[in-house]
Amino acid sequence: MTRKSNSVRANVRLAQITWGPLPRTAVYCLRKITMAFGLSVALGDVQLIDGRWYVTHAGLLRMAQRRRCHGIKTSLQEHLSDPVAGRWIFKATVYKVPGSDGFIGFGDADPSSVSALVRGAEMRVAETRAVNRALRKAYGIGLCSVEELGLHSSSFEPEKRFGAAGNKGSANGQPRLRDKLCLLIRRYELDPNLIKRYAADFCGTETLRDASRDLVEAFVATVAKEAANDRAALVCKLNSYCQPEEVRP
Repeated sequence: MTRKSNSVRANVRLAQITWGPLPRTAVYCLRKITMAFGLSVALGDVQLIDGRWYVTHAGLLRMAQRRRCHGIKTSLQEHLSDPVAGRWIFKATVYKVPGSDGFIGFGDADPSSVSALVRGAEMRVAETRAVNRALRKAYGIGLCSVEELGLHSSSFEPEKRFGAAGNKGSANGQPRLRDKLCLLIRRYELDPNLIKRYAADFCGTETLRDASRDLVEAFVATVAKEAANDRAALVCKLNSYCQPEEVRP
């Protein structure tokens, strides 16, 4: 019990460092999921998006390993998929113990339901979503997974920290710039605060709220290119935006 209590305290402390002061409901939920499933903020097992907790694919796999999951089987549903349209559907079965019937989950993905950053990789996204759903069923996890989120889901409300310009553009069916930037930060494990400072410098404004959509769009495209070409160089650039007290020896 002491070990679990320490994990809860560590998770809450790191979450507050990462996402700032948390509402009491968010802290309560984090404590519950830490105790029940052993998910770790430090390892990226959970993410806080728009005030709600989501489990990640990595977190689900680590939890399955701790619970000694017997195996996971995936299969492409060819009769339901449409390769020409880039629409893929997978079936995943999780076997908690040998000889069990297994827990089944389906996952689908097409160009309209994935980020522009992974456009062309819809097959892999669909398989990941299927595995996530099967694992959540098998272990009774009520949290939705990050990978299952659609960019146009109504659950995404505008986040003030990215400014008004970064939240425009979803009405015409295009992914929000805010969502693209969030995915970049998660994918390449970038510091959100340094990204914000880099963005303000790039756009030539005091805050992103004052930047035009065209500038924010150009910034997101630049970060995506820099991260893909040389993440280490991008991290060095971001570190140059550290405040004096943040500089590490």
